[in-house]
Amino acid sequence: STERDLDVRILSSAPPGFEQHLDDFRRELLTHLSIVVIRVPPLREYSEDVPELLRYYVDLLVDSENLPFRRFSVAAQNRLRNYPWPGNIRELRNMVSRLLILGADEEITLEEVENQLASDAPTDEPLVKQDLLSMPLREAREHFERAYLRQQLILCGGKVGQLAKRVGMERTHLYRKLRSLGVDFRQVA
Repeated sequence: STERDLDVRILSSAPPGFEQHLDDFRRELLTHLSIVVIRVPPLREYSEDVPELLRYYVDLLVDSENLPFRRFSVAAQNRLRNYPWPGNIRELRNMVSRLLILGADEEITLEEVENQLASDAPTDEPLVKQDLLSMPLREAREHFERAYLRQQLILCGGKVGQLAKRVGMERTHLYRKLRSLGVDFRQVA
């Protein structure tokens, strides 16, 4: 029942494109909170930093969690530099932790990294499900195309130019296709 003065700072984060899914109350709250907006770019935009981040997390985990020291081979570092990192820095840290825990040799090889990437690959749902087989052809094709393009977009790190080359479509036609299927390429992070 006593008034007190407070000096408070609120720091929050949200994924790209989240504004589209806000109701009026949340939109009003966001308006009040968003005094300074800092965009933190995804790791895939700074792939040249990956080797340094790998060394940093190896040292950190060795010191803080008493994990055995292992270093990444040049081939492994190059592979991870070219990986799109859909889970950003958390995914990188978790992968380093797993590789330190599960490995035995002093060097982390390209093969170990490839095995980790393969085991981390999304296994959401099969592209052809029984439900699709009971749908009309047009609807089943839309479901397949949506799932296919979303997965390919993730593999391309959200870059529509790369996606167009990968799936063999003209970029302008691809933009129309993504829009018609309700796939927002800006939300892939």
